[in-house]
Amino acid sequence: MRIGFGYDVHKLVKGRKLVMGGVEIPFAKGLLGHSDADVLLHAMCDAILGALAEGDIGKHFPNTDRKYKDISSLKLLAEVSKLLREKGYAICNIDSTIIAQKPHLAEHIPSMIENIANILGCTISQINIKATTSEGLGFAGTGKGMAAYASVLIMKA
Repeated sequence: MRIGFGYDVHKLVKGRKLVMGGVEIPFAKGLLGHSDADVLLHAMCDAILGALAEGDIGKHFPNTDRKYKDISSLKLLAEVSKLLREKGYAICNIDSTIIAQKPHLAEHIPSMIENIANILGCTISQINIKATTSEGLGFAGTGKGMAAYASVLIMKA
């Protein structure tokens, strides 16, 4: 068994879609990034890559490569999942937290979990997503951005 930890943060801007866990969330702003800037999936990718001792998302999907411009992070997670299987591992569980003052994300979490479980080839009971505010403090609390943390436990398949 191996564990990994991931973190990601992106700035909120007008003129972008807000995508979290592969789900488009109705909101006036979206996250700025080379891909769709899905902080949740980026944190999960980094956690899995960390558990595999395979670097980070920037190593595998550099923001200097045009083929990743505006790509769905679900596709990035699928590539990380493929690497996980090639290395002979499977997901035990993932626990994650999204930090966002607005919008409220609770109603979208079941769809996020379903997307992630489908891509990783695991059950929805192996994926946990929580959303919290930062009580008006810091960049997330003032609505300037969003962040996500993820921890993963993997095991030999």
